[in-house]
Amino acid sequence: MSNERKAPLPPLPTATPSDDTSHLKQERAIHTRRTILRAAASVFAESGFPAVTIKDVADEAELTKGAVYFHFANKEAIAAAVADEFYRRLNEIIAPVLEGDQSSPVTVAEVMTAVAGGFRDDDFIKAGSRLQIERPYIKVEMPVPYVAFTDLLTELLENCRKAGTLETADPAALARVLRSALFGAQHISWVQANRQDVVDRVQEIVDVFLPAYGQPD
Repeated sequence: MSNERKAPLPPLPTATPSDDTSHLKQERAIHTRRTILRAAASVFAESGFPAVTIKDVADEAELTKGAVYFHFANKEAIAAAVADEFYRRLNEIIAPVLEGDQSSPVTVAEVMTAVAGGFRDDDFIKAGSRLQIERPYIKVEMPVPYVAFTDLLTELLENCRKAGTLETADPAALARVLRSALFGAQHISWVQANRQDVVDRVQEIVDVFLPAYGQPD
């Protein structure tokens, strides 16, 4: 057997640019899915889950029913996706507020009024809250309503109690009251005024339960 070293194998050729458009197809698919969800949020918010059909969603999105079915197996799957987006939007609305002092009742007031603004302006927030009410009609697992939001309020109020900026014997109880008042107020505002006065109604809650911590500047 020879001791001569074999010459190293040449490197594998680098892939050359091609006309592969898979990334463009993926981007189009993401865009189409977002379009469907925006359309679904609009029609769910306006008409409610029981009354809405796949055709309604497709028409609102200016797509075919087949395009909708390509992304979602049925109306229930769309509703679940809209509900997920509802909670994502809530987090998105609240996030800038949480960049400030989390031991001040002002932050709690800002969270409440920021969410109220979302109920007034954002179709996903409007649709998500309505879908929570219509849970018995949606035959698919849905998120348990407002658990994370209640936990957030509890944490903020506990921070306030520890810092001595707010007197409350039970932050968790106050958090539950504020949560119920907020989501109850948006519902009544929806029925009575199409949510046009929801920020004012939530401000009243802030004024009653967090006195001296009014509308943030």
